[in-house]
Amino acid sequence: MRRRTLDYLLTWVGALLTVALLGAGGLLLWGYSFATSTVHTQMAAQKIYFPAKGSTELANPLIKPFLTPYAGQELLTGQEAEVYADHFIAVHLSELGGGLTYSQLSAKAMADPTNKTLASQVQTMFQGTMLRSTLLTAYAFSVFAIIGLWSMIACFILGILMLILTLLGLRHYKVVDPEVEILS
Repeated sequence: MRRRTLDYLLTWVGALLTVALLGAGGLLLWGYSFATSTVHTQMAAQKIYFPAKGSTELANPLIKPFLTPYAGQELLTGQEAEVYADHFIAVHLSELGGGLTYSQLSAKAMADPTNKTLASQVQTMFQGTMLRSTLLTAYAFSVFAIIGLWSMIACFILGILMLILTLLGLRHYKVVDPEVEILS
């Protein structure tokens, strides 16, 4: 095989890899932007606010260290959704159910269908559990967005590096002697 043919093939492979990496970077940028803006839009629509500084809710030692940095702020990001779900709602649900989960309370309520207090607890636990689940889903999407962001950066860096290598390969292709044989 001639050296020039090998350079030609490798240059085309480099060009294709450059296009693929830059295209993947563009798609990852779109995914990051979509996930981030969707989480923000959906959280803003809910108008959830962290308890204000000095509120009795922040006096709870299981809540205070986690929610104090966000006191009084509107919940708008996935990270904030995770903090609110795991360190505010989960604590209140645990207190409400006496440490029992929704399914455990529900089973107790089905065994005693006349207990209105227990039925009310089950309904509140269900609503709290669903809100917590929704907030944690928003958090999961925000984590996917961050993974997309870092992957996008890697694709763009590798795409630019591949472009440079492709241009160097093209330059080498033009200067190599057409008659030089390799791998013969």
